[in-house]
Amino acid sequence: MGDTITIAGMQMEPVILDKERNLTRSLELMETAAREGTQLVVFPEAALSGYVFSSLEEAIPVTETVPGPSTEKIMDSCRKLNLHVVIGLLEKDEGRYYNTSAFIGPSGLIGKYRKLHLPYIGIDRFLNHGDMPLEVYHTDIGSIGLGICYDLDFPEHSRVLALLGAEVIVTITNWPEGIEVIPEHVLPTRTRENRVHHIAVNRVGEERGIRFFGRSRIYDCTGALLAEGKPYGEDILHAEITPALARGKHQVIIPGELETDIVRDRRPEYYRKLVEPLADTSRIRT
Repeated sequence: MGDTITIAGMQMEPVILDKERNLTRSLELMETAAREGTQLVVFPEAALSGYVFSSLEEAIPVTETVPGPSTEKIMDSCRKLNLHVVIGLLEKDEGRYYNTSAFIGPSGLIGKYRKLHLPYIGIDRFLNHGDMPLEVYHTDIGSIGLGICYDLDFPEHSRVLALLGAEVIVTITNWPEGIEVIPEHVLPTRTRENRVHHIAVNRVGEERGIRFFGRSRIYDCTGALLAEGKPYGEDILHAEITPALARGKHQVIIPGELETDIVRDRRPEYYRKLVEPLADTSRIRT
């Protein structure tokens, strides 16, 4: 069913505050991926900037607009290499700052996603919450939705993308030591409960006392593990998926006796509590 695409997950170690070095390294990895026949390349969260900043003021020199200088260079490379790329950076926009995932293809910027859910760690302590609706980008390599790290802890995020028609969810991450449960259990659960392919690419290295453990993963829409990055070291994950297989939400185990459909079997009329605002919003950052 449909075309198969080849994915490369770039489990790399960014250097904090060295945007030019990180961009150069990313462009080099894109060339490596293109030589191997890859169609979709995924980099970690905040791959161009680093993550463990002590203040917003410290991070501002490595923020930029999207599109902007770095994404323009990535666009040029995507055009030359015929690649699609998802990469994390810190975005500035009229005095507000976001943890952003940029989706770029051979024809230019396809879209961007600003992290909706912000944990109290690293640069996320100082950023603005994402303010853009969730969106699925329908491309010639599949229908792709975007997420960033902590979003995986909120099942509503992946479910909305699935309901919007995502065949593939790309989650870029900075998973630190202590939350290995996320790639081991949460990620395959999000994959299985929505029947979507899922690519999650983590960084490695130590930044200001925080170690990032790698172990990036690619799952197909059945929840089967296709590729896993090694712990703590730079690595490139490779996998092939058929995006269109994720359209089959109706599963027949025994015809007429055991069948499920994760979209049609929902009971949204009983889920209203999910969208009720908190009584106390004093600690919610905007």
